[in-house]
Amino acid sequence: MLNPRAVAVVGASPREGSPGRQMVHQLRLGGWDGEVYPVNPRYDDVLGLRCYPSLMEVPSAPELVLLGVPNAALEEQLGAAARARARGAVIFASAHQDAPPAEGPSLAERLRAIAREAGMVVCGPNCMGFVDVERGLRALAFEEREDLAPGPVTWLSHSGSAFSALLHNDRGIRFNLAVSTGLELTTTMADYLAVALERPSTGVVAVFLETVRDPGAFREALAAAADRDVPVVALKVGREEATRDLVEAHSGALAGEDAAYEALFDAHGVVRVETLDELADTVELFAAGRRAGPGGLAAIHDSGGERAHLVDVAARVGVRLADISERTRDRLAARLDPGLPAVNPLDAWGTGRDYEAVFDDCMRVLLDDPAAAALAFAVDLSGEDLEPGYMEVARQVYPSTEKPMAVLTNLTSAVAPGAAAALRAVGIPVLEGTATGLLAFRHLFEHRDASAREPVAPPAPVPPEVRERWRARLADREPFTEAEALAMVAAYGVPTVEATAAASEHEAVAAAEALGWPVALKTAEATHKSDVDGVRLALAGPDALRHAYRDLAGRLGPRVSVAEMAQPGVELALGVVRDPQFGPLVMVAAGGVLIEVLRDRRLALPPIDESRARALIDRLSIRPLLDGARGRPAADLDAVARALVRLSFLGVDLGDRIEAIDVNPLIAGPNGCVAVDALVVPVR
Repeated sequence: MLNPRAVAVVGASPREGSPGRQMVHQLRLGGWDGEVYPVNPRYDDVLGLRCYPSLMEVPSAPELVLLGVPNAALEEQLGAAARARARGAVIFASAHQDAPPAEGPSLAERLRAIAREAGMVVCGPNCMGFVDVERGLRALAFEEREDLAPGPVTWLSHSGSAFSALLHNDRGIRFNLAVSTGLELTTTMADYLAVALERPSTGVVAVFLETVRDPGAFREALAAAADRDVPVVALKVGREEATRDLVEAHSGALAGEDAAYEALFDAHGVVRVETLDELADTVELFAAGRRAGPGGLAAIHDSGGERAHLVDVAARVGVRLADISERTRDRLAARLDPGLPAVNPLDAWGTGRDYEAVFDDCMRVLLDDPAAAALAFAVDLSGEDLEPGYMEVARQVYPSTEKPMAVLTNLTSAVAPGAAAALRAVGIPVLEGTATGLLAFRHLFEHRDASAREPVAPPAPVPPEVRERWRARLADREPFTEAEALAMVAAYGVPTVEATAAASEHEAVAAAEALGWPVALKTAEATHKSDVDGVRLALAGPDALRHAYRDLAGRLGPRVSVAEMAQPGVELALGVVRDPQFGPLVMVAAGGVLIEVLRDRRLALPPIDESRARALIDRLSIRPLLDGARGRPAADLDAVARALVRLSFLGVDLGDRIEAIDVNPLIAGPNGCVAVDALVVPVR
């Protein structure tokens, strides 16, 4: 499909403004040197090319067929393409039926069957087509810009409008391949990504993603991108839509579809962006080809106010600023006008005397500091008299370093197009907006850190008999008691309190005597015990336990769990939830009754190691509580990380038979952590 010798255009037309005319025009526009065969029985020629009545009458078998026909004609014409021995097709129409058949396959399913039987790949339906810029092949039915020049960016989009918008960018982002994938009848985002990674020219891949239709192949392609150090920048939409029914476990309720993508992207170092503007800034910075070393961002300004603005925004979006050395500060101070502090970010504008030399020298000093991983030259390029001087400084400094460097503007609408274009022409990225530009630098650093991670070691196996015992128990799909759930996670190395099930007052007292006072008493008649006032803590003797048991049994039922009391600490939650696309996910979250109130959670694809576990914990909003608050001791974070790692190993071994696991709360204190409650929901 991407490398044809001949292309047939079904529905070709000479009518001005029609998709049929655009298909032929676009094929001729890009400089592709293959044969073009217009097909339409209504015309003898289209744009000077002979037009054929049908696909069976073209002179040679076309490898690619563009189907510019309405839905009603798709089945007939795709079948004709198959009979003409075409190897690929682009379907622009929606393949939607206003009145789908009451029985039998839909139009889309019938089209897929035709393509598969013929061994044909299809781009679309409901797509804009594709542009192979390197080869000049423009398989399009709509007008795109004429001056597309080849470059290092592959652009893959489920959105046709976003596809066109980025192709029309005026910031010098250049593509080797751009594909509007549509509904992906046979050929998915994973396939295009794999093809892009085979091209030496691919330096960065930008993705507008609605869903993943081939999860296994998509994961393989992301892993290949990471192996090749090709950044993948993804704008994933649809995160606010609830995609799951209510489930028993908090882990499942918290996860949702977006959590699976969060975990997937984190596992493979995918850069996730929130807007098209952020995507454009990030892609432009990555496309320059420079990678960040250790350290943070250095920035130089001509404004104290805008410097303060950058500091505020950097803190908000999570960009680490370089902690420059005393030697660097001394060197800066020697070059700055009196009264200007030698700090990072740096305001280098003083009197304006000899400003070009001052900025040049200060930028080189900042770049020379080992703590500076990259440099932002934060000036507005708004067409003022200073602009030529700033541009010349940027052009002189940029080739003198291998570190990433960009001009960072603060107001997109004030950027002088000519100035930005002149800088981009010599390879200097121009980032258009304080927040999106800083986010681009943050993503550059994130890619650096992800690339430096060591592969996760294979899970330390539990004894085979342990694994098989719990797999067999899950297979019978019977409900788990709390004691059983705690026993299962304990078998994989998660510290737990000892708990015993009881179904009478006498059994409860006997269990407490065996465990030792004080104890906790919890109903076993409800999934979320605190919601039904089903928990009693620190029961110090038989009388207190009997009173508590009678209350719980009278309101909720006789089955209870009697457990050891844990030492005080911060309540966390650990969990495993099975995603229908990507399999088991492991979770750490704010625990106790806050788990669904705060929805403060982080997820990962198992297995994970302790460094990944610590990174997940560090990203929790409640993370400061674990360092100790109001005189309380700090929690043992290493113990929490180990417990999360062990639960991730359980997810690998048993995840296919588990709908969800809640370990909530896990009490994290100065001497370790311990799970005091657990819920296991087997796959139904």
